[in-house]
Amino acid sequence: MPRLGKSGAGRLAARLVAPLGVILVAGCGGSSAAHHNRQGPHPPASTTSRLTATHFASQAQPPAPPTTTLHRLLAGQIPTRVPTAQHVVALTFDAGADNAGAPKILATLARTGATATFFMTGRWAELYPQWARRIAAHYPIANHTFNHLDLLSLPPPEVTSQILMAGAAIQHVTGRAPASLFRFPYGSSNTTTLALVNRLGYTAVGWTVDTLGWEGTSMGQSLASVAAHALDHLEPGEIILMHVGANPQDHSTLDADALAAIITAIRAHGYRFVTLAEYF
Repeated sequence: MPRLGKSGAGRLAARLVAPLGVILVAGCGGSSAAHHNRQGPHPPASTTSRLTATHFASQAQPPAPPTTTLHRLLAGQIPTRVPTAQHVVALTFDAGADNAGAPKILATLARTGATATFFMTGRWAELYPQWARRIAAHYPIANHTFNHLDLLSLPPPEVTSQILMAGAAIQHVTGRAPASLFRFPYGSSNTTTLALVNRLGYTAVGWTVDTLGWEGTSMGQSLASVAAHALDHLEPGEIILMHVGANPQDHSTLDADALAAIITAIRAHGYRFVTLAEYF
C-alpha cells in the first residue's frame, strides 16, 4: 500500500482526533533512526549512576547474556524496519523517564487488542515495578540500558555495565529476562558500542519514524501532529517510536493520548500489529 502523503496524513489525523474535543493543528513529517539522534525526555546522568556502573563491572558477577534468540542476532546492523513485505506495523515504546503515560497506553492496547514492544531502562523498572510487571506480563520487554546514558560518552567497560545492569534489574523486577533486543538511548551509537551490544547477545533496533510525542505541546506538537507523523510513514514493516513518559515541561502525554487514533487509522489501511520479537 502506498504511503500517505503528508497533507493527507495530517487531514486524516485531524479527523480521527477531532472528537476528543481539542484544538488541532495537523502536523507532518517525521524522523528516521540515525546514529547520535537525540530523542526523548530523560533526566541528565548523575555521577552516582556512572560510579555504580563502574563498580558493577569490577566487583559483581554479571548475569549471563540472553541466549534464547542468539541465532537470530543481526551483528553490525541497526534495522529501522521489520524485514517483511506484509502489511504489518511494530509499535514500540521507550520507558526511561516517568510512568505518566503507562495507564492509558496499557488500557488502549488491551481495549484494541493491539500489541507493542517496550524498551525499558533498568532504573525505570526499579522505580515503577508495578507497571514494569504489568507490561512484562503481556508484551515483550527489551533493554534500553540501566539509566539512559549516552553510551558514546562512556568507556567500553561502562557501556557493558549499563547493558548488563539493565538486564539484571529488569529480570529481578519482572521475573522475566528481556528479549535479546536493545535500543540505544537517544539513538546514539557507533561501531564500538554496537559491537559491545552484539557481543552481549543483543540485536540493536532503531525505528522508521519518531512520532515526536516526547516533544510535548511546549515544543509545538499536538495529538494531530503525533498521529500524522506515524501515518505519513505508513509502510510494510514500519517501526514506530513512542514514549511512555510525559514531557517534563508541560507534562503532556501525547503518545499515550494519540495511541487509540493511530491504531484505528493504521488498521483502516489494512495493517496489523506485530512485536519486534517475532522478527529479530
